Amino acid sequence: MKVLVTGATGNIGREVVRLLSSAGVDVRAMSRTPDAARALLGSATGGAARVEVVRGDFGEPESWAAALSGVDRAYVFPFAYVAGAGAGFVAEAVRHGVSRFVVHSAAAAGFAPVASPVDALQAHLEEERAAHRAVEVAVEATGAEWTHVRPGLLAVNSLGWAPAIKAKEAVRAPYGEAGYPWVHEVDVAEIAVQALVTDELVGRACTITGPARVSQVEQVRAIGAALGRDVAFEELTPEQAKEQWRLEGCPEEYLAWRLAVLADALDGCGALPPTEDFERITGRVPRSFAQWAVDHQADFR
Repeated sequence: MKVLVTGATGNIGREVVRLLSSAGVDVRAMSRTPDAARALLGSATGGAARVEVVRGDFGEPESWAAALSGVDRAYVFPFAYVAGAGAGFVAEAVRHGVSRFVVHSAAAAGFAPVASPVDALQAHLEEERAAHRAVEVAVEATGAEWTHVRPGLLAVNSLGWAPAIKAKEAVRAPYGEAGYPWVHEVDVAEIAVQALVTDELVGRACTITGPARVSQVEQVRAIGAALGRDVAFEELTPEQAKEQWRLEGCPEEYLAWRLAVLADALDGCGALPPTEDFERITGRVPRSFAQWAVDHQADFR
């Protein structure tokens, strides 16, 4: 069996490569920057001989054949925002003999459609739902085997706080009590790998979250505990947050929904409560945010 891993240098993709190669599976890693990918994946996998890196880009159809030739199964990282790439890449993969797709989708793909969004949050979630669901539908239409892995909000989003924490500064953000069941990227990768190498998840959509709601204040506290020191949290007003995000280069059109995503989770988990899919599949409780902080403590030092 040979598995193509797209998005191979991403936070989840590199874990998929590592887990597959450690299980003895031949891996072809597709990347727009193969030299950088070889260096990164060689470090992550101990230079495993089973990992072949090729150049490929969802936006460049002429690069697909080299990536797909001789591949049996494919882990498809989101190309939901590459106009026209989804159905084309999937069709090309089937022509090259790919018989199973594991789609890295998003939890939003399982939400009910919203015909007329009433605010920035609904509009954003509907955009996410429609884009990722379109990729899932394209894969299902091929007649090949498929599994959709739908992660919730990823714990790695907290790496945006790393510069402040490294500088011994406070983490500054709005809505400190807003929380979600942040998911460890390794948990997502484990489900993807199980879907690639076993038949247990064929035809299933799996929504993977962390085990419990964790507020932003609790996230910062957990990172501090992993580092062995206190890390302060400074709450911003919505207007202060917008100004900070502008200075950080956040596009103006994203500001409203970034605030809305947090405001929606002040009481509960907003649109995404914890799911039991990971535990049902693996027999284990998902990794906690505290464990994620320990695993990533070097990123904050």
